[in-house]
Amino acid sequence: MYLEHLSLTDFRSYAQVDLSLEPGPTVLVGANGIGKTNLMEALGYLATLSSHRVSSDAPLLRFGTDRALVRARLVRGEQATVLELEINAGKANRARINRSNPVRARDILGICRTVLFAPEDLSLVKGDPSHRRRFLDELLATLIPRHAATRSDYDRVLKQRNALLKSGRAGRFTSGHEATLDVWDQHMAKAGAELLHARLALLENIQPHLDHAYRQLTDGSKAALAVYRSSLVDLADDDATLGFSPGLPTGAQQEDLAHLSVEELTDRYVAAFAASRKREIERGISLVGPHRDDVELILGQAPAKGYASHGETWSLALSLRLASYYVMLDDGQIEGAAPILILDDVFAELDVQRRRRLAAIVAGAEQVLVTAAVDADIPPELSGRRVQVVSGGIDERG
Repeated sequence: MYLEHLSLTDFRSYAQVDLSLEPGPTVLVGANGIGKTNLMEALGYLATLSSHRVSSDAPLLRFGTDRALVRARLVRGEQATVLELEINAGKANRARINRSNPVRARDILGICRTVLFAPEDLSLVKGDPSHRRRFLDELLATLIPRHAATRSDYDRVLKQRNALLKSGRAGRFTSGHEATLDVWDQHMAKAGAELLHARLALLENIQPHLDHAYRQLTDGSKAALAVYRSSLVDLADDDATLGFSPGLPTGAQQEDLAHLSVEELTDRYVAAFAASRKREIERGISLVGPHRDDVELILGQAPAKGYASHGETWSLALSLRLASYYVMLDDGQIEGAAPILILDDVFAELDVQRRRRLAAIVAGAEQVLVTAAVDADIPPELSGRRVQVVSGGIDERG
């Protein structure tokens, strides 16, 4: 797959901008703060319906406007698809596929596939568990779009259940509340089991690619491992770490979850909710569920978080993105369905050796879009077309 044309209206700093592209590497060069990342962010948003920079849609709209438009013409094999996404302030976003009638934004998930590398990716290793959960869930929605609804359903049930638990914490918990909580437990157990089952299957597919990618980017002296830490396992009395203990995986319980069906995981959640009910009412929040889980990243024999060097942290973060790229390649059922690779201001953060290794890995992709402040940051392996980004637009140089 490659992006043939991108058009933005009232997106971030752009009142209007159009960019024509072609397969192979393209480097967008321009001063910091000029708008290079805004272009890449728009394409990434079209693929995942979320920004890698902000958690809400409001900053995506040009100041003073109430909507933004992202249009893209994508080519997959012999087929071209035009996607249009309308990002609205204060109401639901809408989309069009090949200029058809408007559909829900999430109906376009899976059509545009991208893998975006950015400085923010350090949070995948150094940040809190929400960053790693989001990594899994976004990749899930790209590979299997119905799982966007799975996550949405879980979040809706979690919100309702937490509201009920807060009532109990305030001293208003009655027998009626108890019966209602039983019902919400069933709903949350089913939604949580579906989400957990999908995450575990995805992580199993990611693991060999993660280790392979890390060895590609480094001298290969350490293995990279990702271990799912579920709040279903080893329920702890310690409120701060309820659900799992930090450190290396030691038992078979975490692995056991991967072999359970959705129905069996549902039963485990129901039992876990019952065991945790008193503490949950006391605290007014749900203490068990996929929203409390983490993916522990390990290099060699030590957890990466807190132990990895800066270079190792960068390599591991990049390896997670490369692993998602390889998983998408494995998944492609249609010729030309490889994802678009986006490297947003990444090379400036890497030493020369890692720059060249990363460039050599991605150079053969169908389309690679790179942003850089100066040409000197780009390794020769990615020599190709250059586009100059200037204030308010672009100046193509062939």
